[in-house]
Amino acid sequence: MSNGADTKRNRGILTPEQLRQWDEELASDPAARLAMNAVTRTAIDEVALDRERLLNVPLSMSHRLDNWEASDQKRSGRCWLFAALNLLRSDARKKLNVKNFEFSQNHAMYWDKIERANYFLEDMIGLAETAPDDRVTMFLLGNVLDDGGQWNMEVAVFEKHGVVPKALMPETESSSNTSRMNDSLRTLLRKGARLLREAVAAGQTEAEVTALKQSILRDAHRVLTIHLGVPPQNFEWRWNDDDTFHEGGNFTPQSFLAEFTDITLSDYVCLIDDPRAEHPKGRGYTVAHLGNVVGGDPVLYLNTDTDTMKRLAAETIVAGEPVWFGCDVDPQMESKQGVWSANLIDYSAVYGVDLATTKEDRVRYGDSAMTHAMLFTGVDLVDSTPRRWRVENSWGIEKFDKGFCTMDDSWFDEYVFEVVVHKDRLPAELREALTATPTALDPWDPMGALA
Repeated sequence: MSNGADTKRNRGILTPEQLRQWDEELASDPAARLAMNAVTRTAIDEVALDRERLLNVPLSMSHRLDNWEASDQKRSGRCWLFAALNLLRSDARKKLNVKNFEFSQNHAMYWDKIERANYFLEDMIGLAETAPDDRVTMFLLGNVLDDGGQWNMEVAVFEKHGVVPKALMPETESSSNTSRMNDSLRTLLRKGARLLREAVAAGQTEAEVTALKQSILRDAHRVLTIHLGVPPQNFEWRWNDDDTFHEGGNFTPQSFLAEFTDITLSDYVCLIDDPRAEHPKGRGYTVAHLGNVVGGDPVLYLNTDTDTMKRLAAETIVAGEPVWFGCDVDPQMESKQGVWSANLIDYSAVYGVDLATTKEDRVRYGDSAMTHAMLFTGVDLVDSTPRRWRVENSWGIEKFDKGFCTMDDSWFDEYVFEVVVHKDRLPAELREALTATPTALDPWDPMGALA
Protein backbone atom coordinates (compact mmCIF):
# COMPACT_ATOMS: atom_id res chain seq x y z
CA MET A 1 0.00 0.00 0.00
CA SER A 2 2.75 2.41 0.95
CA ASN A 3 4.68 1.78 -2.31
CA GLY A 4 1.59 2.62 -4.37
CA ALA A 5 0.93 5.78 -2.40
CA ASP A 6 4.58 6.83 -2.71
CA THR A 7 4.48 6.27 -6.48
CA LYS A 8 1.34 8.41 -6.85
CA ARG A 9 2.82 11.17 -4.67
CA ASN A 10 6.15 11.14 -6.51
CA ARG A 11 4.39 11.32 -9.88
CA GLY A 12 3.08 14.78 -9.03
CA ILE A 13 6.40 16.29 -7.92
CA LEU A 14 7.91 19.02 -10.08
CA THR A 15 11.56 17.96 -10.23
CA PRO A 16 14.71 20.07 -10.70
CA GLU A 17 15.54 17.93 -13.73
CA GLN A 18 12.28 18.88 -15.47
CA LEU A 19 12.80 22.55 -14.76
CA ARG A 20 16.39 22.40 -16.01
CA GLN A 21 15.27 20.68 -19.22
CA TRP A 22 12.65 23.38 -19.88
CA ASP A 23 15.21 26.13 -19.25
CA GLU A 24 17.55 24.54 -21.80
CA GLU A 25 14.77 24.22 -24.38
CA LEU A 26 13.83 27.87 -23.96
CA ALA A 27 17.44 29.03 -24.15
CA SER A 28 17.96 27.15 -27.42
CA ASP A 29 14.84 28.65 -29.07
CA PRO A 30 15.63 31.94 -30.90
CA ALA A 31 11.89 32.82 -31.20
CA ALA A 32 11.43 32.44 -27.45
CA ARG A 33 14.47 34.62 -26.71
CA LEU A 34 13.21 37.28 -29.12
CA ALA A 35 9.74 37.20 -27.53
CA MET A 36 11.24 37.47 -24.03
CA ASN A 37 13.37 40.45 -25.05
CA ALA A 38 10.29 42.19 -26.47
CA VAL A 39 7.78 41.39 -23.73
CA THR A 40 10.09 42.24 -20.84
CA ARG A 41 10.34 45.80 -22.21
CA THR A 42 6.97 46.30 -23.96
CA ALA A 43 3.39 45.46 -23.00
CA ILE A 44 2.38 42.06 -24.34
CA ASP A 45 -0.68 43.46 -26.15
CA GLU A 46 1.56 45.78 -28.16
CA VAL A 47 3.89 42.94 -29.12
CA ALA A 48 1.08 40.54 -30.01
CA LEU A 49 -1.11 43.06 -31.86
CA ASP A 50 -1.94 42.18 -35.48
CA ARG A 51 -1.59 45.67 -36.92
CA GLU A 52 -2.87 44.71 -40.35
CA ARG A 53 -6.04 43.35 -38.79
CA LEU A 54 -6.40 46.55 -36.76
CA LEU A 55 -6.16 48.66 -39.91
CA ASN A 56 -8.89 46.52 -41.49
CA VAL A 57 -11.41 47.71 -38.88
CA PRO A 58 -12.33 51.24 -40.02
CA LEU A 59 -14.41 53.46 -37.77
CA SER A 60 -17.09 54.48 -40.29
CA MET A 61 -20.72 53.32 -39.87
CA SER A 62 -23.62 53.21 -42.31
CA HIS A 63 -26.00 53.88 -39.39
CA ARG A 64 -24.91 55.94 -36.39
CA LEU A 65 -27.07 57.42 -33.66
CA ASP A 66 -24.70 59.04 -31.17
CA ASN A 67 -23.98 62.76 -31.20
CA TRP A 68 -23.57 63.09 -27.44
CA GLU A 69 -20.74 62.73 -24.93
CA ALA A 70 -19.92 59.35 -23.42
CA SER A 71 -20.48 58.93 -19.69
CA ASP A 72 -17.98 57.78 -17.06
CA GLN A 73 -18.61 55.12 -14.39
CA LYS A 74 -15.16 55.78 -12.91
CA ARG A 75 -13.98 53.29 -10.29
CA SER A 76 -17.25 51.42 -9.92
CA GLY A 77 -18.98 48.41 -11.45
CA ARG A 78 -22.10 50.29 -12.55
CA CYS A 79 -21.74 49.67 -16.29
CA TRP A 80 -25.16 47.96 -16.49
CA LEU A 81 -26.87 51.01 -14.96
CA PHE A 82 -24.89 53.43 -17.12
CA ALA A 83 -25.79 51.50 -20.28
CA ALA A 84 -29.50 51.47 -19.39
CA LEU A 85 -29.54 55.16 -18.44
CA ASN A 86 -27.68 55.94 -21.66
CA LEU A 87 -30.47 54.15 -23.53
CA LEU A 88 -33.07 56.21 -21.67
CA ARG A 89 -31.22 59.47 -22.21
CA SER A 90 -31.14 58.88 -25.97
CA ASP A 91 -34.91 59.27 -25.73
CA ALA A 92 -34.90 62.07 -23.15
CA ARG A 93 -32.51 64.22 -25.21
CA LYS A 94 -35.09 64.41 -27.98
CA LYS A 95 -37.87 65.40 -25.61
CA LEU A 96 -35.68 67.96 -23.85
CA ASN A 97 -34.17 69.18 -27.14
CA VAL A 98 -30.66 69.20 -25.68
CA LYS A 99 -27.47 67.57 -26.93
CA ASN A 100 -25.99 66.44 -23.63
CA PHE A 101 -28.11 65.21 -20.77
CA GLU A 102 -27.57 62.51 -18.16
CA PHE A 103 -29.82 60.83 -15.64
CA SER A 104 -28.35 60.38 -12.16
CA GLN A 105 -26.42 57.12 -12.01
CA ASN A 106 -25.92 57.75 -8.30
CA HIS A 107 -29.70 57.76 -7.79
CA ALA A 108 -30.06 54.45 -9.64
CA MET A 109 -27.27 52.83 -7.65
CA TYR A 110 -28.66 54.09 -4.33
CA TRP A 111 -31.98 52.34 -4.91
CA ASP A 112 -30.35 49.22 -6.32
CA LYS A 113 -28.17 48.91 -3.21
CA ILE A 114 -30.94 49.30 -0.64
CA GLU A 115 -33.27 46.99 -2.59
CA ARG A 116 -30.48 44.46 -3.03
CA ALA A 117 -29.73 44.53 0.70
CA ASN A 118 -33.38 43.68 1.38
CA TYR A 119 -33.29 40.93 -1.29
CA PHE A 120 -30.18 39.42 0.30
CA LEU A 121 -31.62 39.45 3.82
CA GLU A 122 -34.81 37.79 2.58
CA ASP A 123 -32.63 35.09 1.02
CA MET A 124 -30.80 34.65 4.32
CA ILE A 125 -34.10 34.19 6.16
CA GLY A 126 -35.22 31.63 3.61
CA LEU A 127 -31.91 29.76 3.91
CA ALA A 128 -31.58 30.18 7.69
CA GLU A 129 -32.08 26.48 8.42
CA THR A 130 -29.44 25.28 5.94
CA ALA A 131 -26.05 24.01 7.14
CA PRO A 132 -23.42 26.73 7.71
CA ASP A 133 -21.43 25.43 4.73
CA ASP A 134 -24.45 25.09 2.40
CA ARG A 135 -23.20 25.89 -1.09
CA VAL A 136 -25.99 28.33 -1.98
CA THR A 137 -25.66 30.20 1.30
CA MET A 138 -21.87 30.42 1.02
CA PHE A 139 -22.14 31.61 -2.60
CA LEU A 140 -24.57 34.38 -1.68
CA LEU A 141 -22.41 35.45 1.28
CA GLY A 142 -19.38 35.57 -1.00
CA ASN A 143 -21.11 37.75 -3.61
CA VAL A 144 -23.26 40.07 -1.51
CA LEU A 145 -23.98 43.57 -2.83
CA ASP A 146 -21.75 43.58 -5.93
CA ASP A 147 -22.00 46.64 -8.16
CA GLY A 148 -22.99 44.73 -11.30
CA GLY A 149 -26.40 43.59 -12.43
CA GLN A 150 -28.62 42.46 -15.28
CA TRP A 151 -31.35 44.00 -17.43
CA ASN A 152 -34.40 42.86 -15.45
CA MET A 153 -32.82 44.16 -12.26
CA GLU A 154 -32.48 47.70 -13.58
CA VAL A 155 -36.00 47.58 -14.98
CA ALA A 156 -37.22 46.69 -11.49
CA VAL A 157 -35.35 49.67 -9.99
CA PHE A 158 -36.54 52.19 -12.60
CA GLU A 159 -40.16 51.03 -12.47
CA LYS A 160 -40.27 51.29 -8.69
CA HIS A 161 -38.03 54.31 -8.02
CA GLY A 162 -37.96 56.24 -11.31
CA VAL A 163 -35.07 58.43 -12.45
CA VAL A 164 -33.86 61.98 -11.79
CA PRO A 165 -31.57 64.38 -13.65
CA LYS A 166 -27.92 64.00 -12.70
CA ALA A 167 -27.84 67.60 -11.46
CA LEU A 168 -30.27 66.69 -8.66
CA MET A 169 -28.27 63.74 -7.31
CA PRO A 170 -24.73 64.11 -8.66
CA GLU A 171 -21.84 61.76 -8.19
CA THR A 172 -20.17 61.50 -4.80
CA GLU A 173 -16.73 60.23 -3.92
CA SER A 174 -18.23 56.85 -3.04
CA SER A 175 -20.52 56.52 -6.06
CA SER A 176 -17.44 56.96 -8.25
CA ASN A 177 -15.24 54.74 -6.09
CA THR A 178 -17.45 52.16 -4.41
CA SER A 179 -14.97 49.80 -2.74
CA ARG A 180 -14.97 51.19 0.83
CA MET A 181 -18.73 51.73 0.88
CA ASN A 182 -19.28 48.20 -0.37
CA ASP A 183 -16.89 46.78 2.22
CA SER A 184 -18.84 48.39 5.06
CA LEU A 185 -22.20 47.31 3.68
CA ARG A 186 -20.99 43.75 3.14
CA THR A 187 -19.72 43.51 6.70
CA LEU A 188 -23.05 44.85 7.96
CA LEU A 189 -25.11 42.43 5.87
CA ARG A 190 -22.97 39.39 6.66
CA LYS A 191 -23.33 40.21 10.33
CA GLY A 192 -27.06 40.55 9.69
CA ALA A 193 -27.11 37.12 8.06
CA ARG A 194 -25.60 35.64 11.22
CA LEU A 195 -28.11 37.41 13.46
CA LEU A 196 -31.03 36.24 11.32
CA ARG A 197 -29.80 32.63 11.33
CA GLU A 198 -29.44 32.77 15.11
CA ALA A 199 -32.92 34.25 15.50
CA VAL A 200 -34.49 31.48 13.41
CA ALA A 201 -32.50 28.81 15.27
CA ALA A 202 -33.72 30.27 18.59
CA GLY A 203 -37.33 29.84 17.47
CA GLN A 204 -38.21 33.53 17.20
CA THR A 205 -41.55 34.30 15.56
CA GLU A 206 -41.89 35.52 12.00
CA ALA A 207 -42.75 38.99 13.29
CA GLU A 208 -39.63 39.05 15.45
CA VAL A 209 -37.41 37.94 12.58
CA THR A 210 -38.97 40.56 10.29
CA ALA A 211 -38.38 43.27 12.90
CA LEU A 212 -34.73 42.21 13.14
CA LYS A 213 -34.39 42.37 9.36
CA GLN A 214 -35.85 45.88 9.35
CA SER A 215 -33.33 47.02 11.97
CA ILE A 216 -30.48 45.69 9.83
CA LEU A 217 -31.90 47.45 6.77
CA ARG A 218 -32.23 50.69 8.76
CA ASP A 219 -28.48 50.53 9.47
CA ALA A 220 -27.75 49.75 5.80
CA HIS A 221 -29.87 52.74 4.79
CA ARG A 222 -27.88 54.93 7.17
CA VAL A 223 -24.51 53.79 5.79
CA LEU A 224 -25.68 54.10 2.19
CA THR A 225 -27.10 57.60 2.66
CA ILE A 226 -23.93 58.83 4.36
CA HIS A 227 -21.98 57.71 1.30
CA LEU A 228 -24.37 58.68 -1.51
CA GLY A 229 -26.63 61.42 -0.15
CA VAL A 230 -30.41 61.68 0.04
CA PRO A 231 -32.34 60.82 -3.14
CA PRO A 232 -34.93 63.46 -4.13
CA GLN A 233 -38.58 62.47 -3.81
CA ASN A 234 -40.17 65.62 -5.27
CA PHE A 235 -38.39 68.27 -7.28
CA GLU A 236 -38.79 71.17 -9.67
CA TRP A 237 -37.26 70.82 -13.11
CA ARG A 238 -36.66 73.77 -15.44
CA TRP A 239 -34.14 73.83 -18.27
CA ASN A 240 -32.78 75.66 -21.28
CA ASP A 241 -32.50 73.99 -24.66
CA ASP A 242 -30.61 75.58 -27.54
CA ASP A 243 -33.42 78.07 -28.17
CA THR A 244 -35.89 78.24 -25.33
CA PHE A 245 -36.31 78.29 -21.56
CA HIS A 246 -38.75 75.64 -20.32
CA GLU A 247 -40.66 75.88 -17.06
CA GLY A 248 -41.02 72.12 -16.79
CA GLY A 249 -42.82 71.69 -13.49
CA ASN A 250 -42.80 69.60 -10.35
CA PHE A 251 -42.00 65.92 -10.62
CA THR A 252 -41.43 62.74 -8.70
CA PRO A 253 -38.72 60.40 -10.02
CA GLN A 254 -41.47 58.16 -11.37
CA SER A 255 -43.32 60.96 -13.17
CA PHE A 256 -40.05 62.32 -14.57
CA LEU A 257 -39.32 58.94 -16.16
CA ALA A 258 -42.81 58.83 -17.66
CA GLU A 259 -42.68 62.43 -18.91
CA PHE A 260 -39.27 62.44 -20.57
CA THR A 261 -38.98 58.93 -22.00
CA ASP A 262 -41.31 56.93 -24.23
CA ILE A 263 -39.47 53.64 -23.67
CA THR A 264 -41.59 51.08 -21.82
CA LEU A 265 -38.86 49.07 -20.14
CA SER A 266 -41.04 46.04 -19.39
CA ASP A 267 -41.59 45.57 -23.14
CA TYR A 268 -37.95 44.61 -23.64
CA VAL A 269 -36.40 41.17 -23.27
CA CYS A 270 -32.83 39.92 -22.90
CA LEU A 271 -31.54 37.52 -25.54
CA ILE A 272 -28.45 35.50 -24.68
CA ASP A 273 -26.03 33.24 -26.52
CA ASP A 274 -25.37 30.40 -24.08
CA PRO A 275 -23.16 28.15 -26.23
CA ARG A 276 -23.35 25.06 -24.01
CA ALA A 277 -24.98 22.08 -25.72
CA GLU A 278 -27.08 21.17 -22.67
CA HIS A 279 -28.88 24.53 -22.89
CA PRO A 280 -30.91 24.37 -26.12
CA LYS A 281 -31.63 27.45 -28.19
CA GLY A 282 -35.16 28.77 -28.21
CA ARG A 283 -35.63 28.20 -24.46
CA GLY A 284 -36.06 30.56 -21.53
CA TYR A 285 -33.65 30.57 -18.59
CA THR A 286 -33.41 32.28 -15.23
CA VAL A 287 -30.81 32.18 -12.45
CA ALA A 288 -31.77 31.18 -8.92
CA HIS A 289 -31.39 33.94 -6.30
CA LEU A 290 -30.35 36.53 -8.91
CA GLY A 291 -32.28 39.76 -8.40
CA ASN A 292 -32.55 42.98 -6.42
CA VAL A 293 -36.17 44.08 -5.87
CA VAL A 294 -38.33 41.71 -3.83
CA GLY A 295 -41.53 41.32 -5.82
CA GLY A 296 -39.92 42.43 -9.08
CA ASP A 297 -39.85 40.31 -12.22
CA PRO A 298 -37.16 37.62 -12.15
CA VAL A 299 -34.19 37.72 -14.47
CA LEU A 300 -35.24 36.13 -17.78
CA TYR A 301 -33.03 35.15 -20.69
CA LEU A 302 -34.11 33.75 -24.06
CA ASN A 303 -31.32 31.62 -25.48
CA THR A 304 -30.76 32.09 -29.21
CA ASP A 305 -28.01 32.24 -31.81
CA THR A 306 -25.81 35.26 -32.46
CA ASP A 307 -27.17 35.73 -35.98
CA THR A 308 -30.64 36.38 -34.52
CA MET A 309 -29.18 38.69 -31.90
CA LYS A 310 -27.29 40.65 -34.57
CA ARG A 311 -30.29 40.93 -36.89
CA LEU A 312 -32.61 42.24 -34.18
CA ALA A 313 -29.99 44.61 -32.77
CA ALA A 314 -29.26 46.01 -36.25
CA GLU A 315 -32.97 46.44 -36.98
CA THR A 316 -33.36 48.36 -33.74
CA ILE A 317 -30.46 50.70 -34.53
CA VAL A 318 -31.70 51.34 -38.07
CA ALA A 319 -35.08 52.23 -36.54
CA GLY A 320 -33.34 54.89 -34.45
CA GLU A 321 -32.85 53.29 -31.03
CA PRO A 322 -29.61 52.19 -29.32
CA VAL A 323 -29.27 48.65 -27.95
CA TRP A 324 -28.14 47.55 -24.46
CA PHE A 325 -25.78 44.56 -24.57
CA GLY A 326 -23.50 42.51 -22.32
CA CYS A 327 -20.13 41.01 -23.17
CA ASP A 328 -16.72 39.89 -21.97
CA VAL A 329 -15.02 43.22 -22.55
CA ASP A 330 -11.31 42.53 -22.07
CA PRO A 331 -10.26 39.90 -24.65
CA GLN A 332 -8.93 40.96 -28.04
CA MET A 333 -9.21 44.71 -27.46
CA GLU A 334 -6.83 47.34 -28.76
CA SER A 335 -7.14 49.74 -25.85
CA LYS A 336 -5.82 52.96 -27.41
CA GLN A 337 -8.31 53.27 -30.27
CA GLY A 338 -10.96 51.08 -28.61
CA VAL A 339 -11.18 48.39 -31.31
CA TRP A 340 -12.35 44.82 -30.75
CA SER A 341 -11.76 42.10 -33.31
CA ALA A 342 -11.43 38.32 -33.03
CA ASN A 343 -7.78 37.24 -33.20
CA LEU A 344 -6.62 40.85 -33.08
CA ILE A 345 -3.99 40.04 -30.45
CA ASP A 346 -2.07 36.84 -31.18
CA TYR A 347 -0.68 35.69 -27.84
CA SER A 348 -0.14 32.18 -29.20
CA ALA A 349 2.35 33.47 -31.77
CA VAL A 350 4.34 35.38 -29.16
CA TYR A 351 4.48 32.52 -26.65
CA GLY A 352 4.74 29.67 -29.15
CA VAL A 353 1.91 28.06 -27.15
CA ASP A 354 -1.53 27.14 -28.51
CA LEU A 355 -4.13 29.20 -26.60
CA ALA A 356 -6.97 28.73 -29.08
CA THR A 357 -10.29 27.65 -27.60
CA THR A 358 -14.03 27.88 -28.32
CA LYS A 359 -16.68 30.13 -26.85
CA GLU A 360 -18.39 27.10 -25.32
CA ASP A 361 -15.19 25.92 -23.65
CA ARG A 362 -14.41 29.41 -22.37
CA VAL A 363 -17.83 29.59 -20.71
CA ARG A 364 -17.71 26.04 -19.39
CA TYR A 365 -14.24 26.33 -17.87
CA GLY A 366 -14.51 29.82 -16.41
CA ASP A 367 -12.46 31.68 -19.01
CA SER A 368 -15.24 33.99 -20.26
CA ALA A 369 -18.53 35.47 -19.05
CA MET A 370 -20.74 38.53 -19.57
CA THR A 371 -18.95 40.91 -17.23
CA HIS A 372 -19.58 44.32 -18.84
CA ALA A 373 -22.60 46.12 -20.32
CA MET A 374 -22.52 48.87 -22.95
CA LEU A 375 -24.70 50.40 -25.64
CA PHE A 376 -24.69 49.80 -29.38
CA THR A 377 -25.11 53.22 -30.99
CA GLY A 378 -24.28 52.34 -34.58
CA VAL A 379 -23.88 49.54 -37.09
CA ASP A 380 -22.21 49.26 -40.49
CA LEU A 381 -24.39 47.24 -42.85
CA VAL A 382 -23.68 45.86 -46.31
CA ASP A 383 -26.73 44.24 -47.90
CA SER A 384 -28.34 44.11 -44.44
CA THR A 385 -25.36 42.19 -43.03
CA PRO A 386 -23.41 43.82 -40.18
CA ARG A 387 -19.65 44.27 -40.60
CA ARG A 388 -18.93 46.27 -37.45
CA TRP A 389 -20.66 48.00 -34.57
CA ARG A 390 -20.27 51.33 -32.80
CA VAL A 391 -20.28 51.14 -29.01
CA GLU A 392 -20.81 53.71 -26.29
CA ASN A 393 -18.71 52.66 -23.33
CA SER A 394 -18.91 54.30 -19.90
CA TRP A 395 -15.22 54.94 -19.31
CA GLY A 396 -15.19 58.68 -19.98
CA ILE A 397 -14.38 60.83 -23.03
CA GLU A 398 -10.59 60.71 -22.70
CA LYS A 399 -10.34 57.14 -24.01
CA PHE A 400 -10.92 55.71 -27.48
CA ASP A 401 -12.90 57.89 -29.92
CA LYS A 402 -14.08 60.32 -27.23
CA GLY A 403 -15.40 57.36 -25.27
CA PHE A 404 -16.84 55.38 -28.21
CA CYS A 405 -15.44 52.09 -29.51
CA THR A 406 -15.60 50.03 -32.69
CA MET A 407 -16.42 46.32 -32.66
CA ASP A 408 -15.66 44.12 -35.65
CA ASP A 409 -18.53 41.70 -36.26
CA SER A 410 -16.19 38.74 -35.71
CA TRP A 411 -15.82 39.80 -32.05
CA PHE A 412 -19.61 39.75 -31.57
CA ASP A 413 -19.67 36.00 -32.24
CA GLU A 414 -16.94 35.25 -29.73
CA TYR A 415 -17.50 37.63 -26.82
CA VAL A 416 -21.00 39.16 -26.90
CA PHE A 417 -23.40 37.21 -24.68
CA GLU A 418 -26.60 39.25 -24.51
CA VAL A 419 -28.62 41.97 -26.22
CA VAL A 420 -31.88 43.59 -25.16
CA VAL A 421 -34.58 44.12 -27.80
CA HIS A 422 -38.28 44.93 -27.89
CA LYS A 423 -40.60 41.94 -27.63
CA ASP A 424 -42.34 42.93 -30.86
CA ARG A 425 -39.15 42.16 -32.81
CA LEU A 426 -38.90 38.56 -31.60
CA PRO A 427 -39.43 35.72 -34.08
CA ALA A 428 -42.38 33.44 -33.35
CA GLU A 429 -40.40 30.68 -31.63
CA LEU A 430 -38.90 33.13 -29.13
CA ARG A 431 -42.29 34.72 -28.44
CA GLU A 432 -43.55 31.27 -27.53
CA ALA A 433 -40.59 30.79 -25.18
CA LEU A 434 -41.68 33.92 -23.30
CA THR A 435 -44.82 32.15 -22.12
CA ALA A 436 -43.08 28.93 -21.00
CA THR A 437 -41.64 28.37 -17.53
CA PRO A 438 -37.92 29.18 -17.74
CA THR A 439 -35.27 26.68 -16.67
CA ALA A 440 -33.63 27.80 -13.43
CA LEU A 441 -29.82 27.75 -13.45
CA ASP A 442 -27.72 27.50 -10.31
CA PRO A 443 -26.68 30.79 -8.67
CA TRP A 444 -23.05 30.17 -9.66
CA ASP A 445 -23.82 29.38 -13.29
CA PRO A 446 -21.77 31.51 -15.75
CA MET A 447 -24.99 33.01 -17.10
CA GLY A 448 -25.47 34.52 -13.67
CA ALA A 449 -22.42 36.73 -14.11
CA LEU A 450 -23.11 40.39 -13.41
CA ALA A 451 -22.41 42.95 -16.11
